[in-house]
Amino acid sequence: MQFTTLGRTNLRVSVAGLGTGGFSRLGLKAGKTEDEAAGLIHEAVGLGINFIDTAASYGTEGVVGKALKTLRRDQVVIATKAQFRGKPFATPEKVIASLDNSLRLLGTDYVDVFNLHGVELDEYDYALNVLGPVLLKEKQKGKIRHIGITENPITDFTNAMLKRAVNDPIWEVYMVGFHMMHQGARANVFPITQAKGIGTLLMFAVRSIFADPPRVAREMKALADKGLVEKWLGETDDPLGFLVHVGGASNMIEAAYRFARHEPGVDVVLFGTGDASHLRSNVAALLKPPLPEADRAKLTKLFGHLVEGIGLDSHQNR
Repeated sequence: MQFTTLGRTNLRVSVAGLGTGGFSRLGLKAGKTEDEAAGLIHEAVGLGINFIDTAASYGTEGVVGKALKTLRRDQVVIATKAQFRGKPFATPEKVIASLDNSLRLLGTDYVDVFNLHGVELDEYDYALNVLGPVLLKEKQKGKIRHIGITENPITDFTNAMLKRAVNDPIWEVYMVGFHMMHQGARANVFPITQAKGIGTLLMFAVRSIFADPPRVAREMKALADKGLVEKWLGETDDPLGFLVHVGGASNMIEAAYRFARHEPGVDVVLFGTGDASHLRSNVAALLKPPLPEADRAKLTKLFGHLVEGIGLDSHQNR
């Protein structure tokens, strides 16, 4: 496994991070038991993964807690999240109750990163001015080591919330959406996070789109019909086939992971899985070298301008 430092947190983290939400929820959606799902976390740790991402809304904090019972707490870096959206917004007391319940389910006295989950631009002032001060108090108590914030790329295609957040030093970690056809964070987010030492957790590197070649072809045709990508991309069943070649990627999923992993400014690439072989193949892809420079340049030329939110599905998490 390869490791990096998560911004100014000084947390030493694996470049591959295990997400426990999304479509798989560690296999729970496919019928795995909680013990089996906890076993998958142990397999991930055995491969060198030490960053585990969960959230109150995922329903997997208890599974992570099961796995933690047989791990040293300092073996893993745990991130969880609380949401506050709704009308009216959740009170600070409810957010702290969510934190306390997360700690109970995880079976730990602290979380390494506590994120406010899926914050949109019109919610940001509340996050900063109302919730921020109480989170800082919980940090002083030792229940939170570092405070983060996650965007909602499903609706915020241009990273508007994170661009607003960069001026406020409370946030030590960002979770941001980025992939081969959604590259806006390269200009909008990563230069600032690098300059200010803000750690980055990457979501949506692959998600469902790059695991589904027919879907890629459909999405590309729709973009070509709108004049948003070159015409030829909509006329082939394999528009990203140029990435698969000797010296390049062996398949589209590998290409997507390698593209995201080696983007300057990316610390941890998160992925979800419910299967041990899938876990191993994802880790292997993330540990491979960058894509050939010609392929990276072509991806930037073809798709770097897109702000359509391509391939960003409705289930938050990778």
